[in-house]
Amino acid sequence: MRRLGYRWTVCALLFVVTTVNYIDRQVLGILAPTLQRELHWSETGYGDVVSWFTALYAVGFLVVGRWLDRVGVRRGFAVAVVAWSVAAMGHAVARTTAGFSAARALLGLGESANFPGAIKAVAEWFPKNERALATGIFNAGTNTGAIVTPLVVPWIALTFGWRWAFVATGGLGFLWLALWLALYRSPEAQPRLSAAELGHIRGDAPEPAAAHIPWLRLLAQRQTWAVVVGKFMTDPIWWFYLYWLPKFLDADYGIKLSQLALPLVVVYVVADAGSVAGGWLSGALMKRGWTVNRARKTALLGMALAIVPTALASRAGSLWIAVALVSVAAAAHQGWSANIYTLASDMFPRRAVASVIGIGGFAGALGGWLFQRATGRILDHNGNNYAPIFVVCGLAYVSAWIIIHVLAPTLQPARLAVTPEPLPLEKMS
Repeated sequence: MRRLGYRWTVCALLFVVTTVNYIDRQVLGILAPTLQRELHWSETGYGDVVSWFTALYAVGFLVVGRWLDRVGVRRGFAVAVVAWSVAAMGHAVARTTAGFSAARALLGLGESANFPGAIKAVAEWFPKNERALATGIFNAGTNTGAIVTPLVVPWIALTFGWRWAFVATGGLGFLWLALWLALYRSPEAQPRLSAAELGHIRGDAPEPAAAHIPWLRLLAQRQTWAVVVGKFMTDPIWWFYLYWLPKFLDADYGIKLSQLALPLVVVYVVADAGSVAGGWLSGALMKRGWTVNRARKTALLGMALAIVPTALASRAGSLWIAVALVSVAAAAHQGWSANIYTLASDMFPRRAVASVIGIGGFAGALGGWLFQRATGRILDHNGNNYAPIFVVCGLAYVSAWIIIHVLAPTLQPARLAVTPEPLPLEKMS
């Protein structure tokens, strides 16, 4: 049997931390109907609370992408996981709307390191024709976290109280941290990595050595704006599923905390398959001889078209028809997301990947902040009618695909003049 390379151990670590990341951020969404009744939040009030996560998540993306490019993935991830785990546990001591808002803000700041760090690690550890698959695998952790959370959190909350749900899930990050520090090094510094596998990882055309690429130079590239548009227009839809889907099921179908597990598990199991399949698809097309541009764009368009029917989710008339529409849309979103992330490593050198993902993540979180605040106000205004919100969800991806194609018609690598800078701290230690 062919032995898997060590790079897949790294991918497994990224999958687990992404799972923990999504467990921590989704606990509030699962408990939302319970907390809303206990704390007397309006839809607008709840929208404002969850928007604080994305507000600081957006700011964090701008800072964290550049910071990870400087300190390296190993140290950066360690600091981030400690920060977000403490913030997740901090929800347990919140007593007011302001307290929950502060905890969400700190959680968003810490969790903003996950995707820039993971994409940077994939760019360091995988050749281009494997990056979308590796990204799809670790990105499946978002759905695994979303599956685990409704299975575990309601039981903890109903047995021990909702505060213990935040304490128990927040502690998971510290367990992962021990594995990360023991197993992760950069490829050149990893003694468990064979020379043959290192050669495979570095088999693409060589890139310039460490270099400083200013943000303004990145922002001047159409390729950067293609990633920005892809994130700004579609990330808010995923935030909507994460934070509002339990409330939609409660409002339209009377699904309470003890009944949430099955419909949510169905949605995110299907989404998990979509994450891996979407990442695999473009890589498989490339192995058949398709260009990077044709393969990525075809995968993205397929996902965008699969999402259109979700515009009818609020008019389904049946719980399981609504769940089926949202499940397909969530799966296609994950396949879309895996390929959008990979666009950054297709068009930019490794040294700039985390910065570009950081800028794109800022745009996506900013869009999420706007969408969440708007959602609460729309629902308060129209009596909890989700129809106009689902129409936006259904049409956002096709619109984004068209703009991406205009901005980056061939996915040509960005032309960046770079200036040398000192090696990352990780390399100097």
